[in-house]
Amino acid sequence: MPTPNPAALDFLMTRRSRPAKTLTTPVPQRAEVEQLLIAAARTPDHGKLEPWRFIVLEKAALTRLANAVAARGAEIGEAADRIEKMHNQFANADLAVAVVSSPKPSAKFPQVEQLYSAAAVCLSLLNAALASGWGANWLSGWASHDATFVQTHLGLAPHETITGFIHLGTETSAPPERPRPDVPSITTWVSA
Repeated sequence: MPTPNPAALDFLMTRRSRPAKTLTTPVPQRAEVEQLLIAAARTPDHGKLEPWRFIVLEKAALTRLANAVAARGAEIGEAADRIEKMHNQFANADLAVAVVSSPKPSAKFPQVEQLYSAAAVCLSLLNAALASGWGANWLSGWASHDATFVQTHLGLAPHETITGFIHLGTETSAPPERPRPDVPSITTWVSA
């Protein structure tokens, strides 16, 4: 018989991301962030390739990115409302972790599976933060998919991409529950 972990299951059944715009200070200290990253790195990583890495973005870095977004958005003709939203995502944040997909050459594990591993790291980091009592949210946005922006302003290599920005902080208000998927309607059971 398996040994259940009711507390962990209860957490997973009730977990809820906190909107980034509701997060404020204090934010986790460096040692706390390091523990969250250790937890996130326990994600299945396909042959121990570790096809991801972290960039911890503190307030000054986030302010720099907010300013860079405005210039880059104008340069590529991004819509003003999308520039403003991306700018605010960085400008209003106090701490975020960029999870970078950094695929490794492998004949056995295709790049798409390595990308799945990076996405799993995002969810593990999000859940580790929430389980530790912090507010957390997983965001991306147009700038995270702009190769010029991420290579210039975050130092990514040409083969790397941003899988997500995990915003961390203290929640100012608990979000309301939202509708959840109707699992039976999206589940197929195959017995033969």
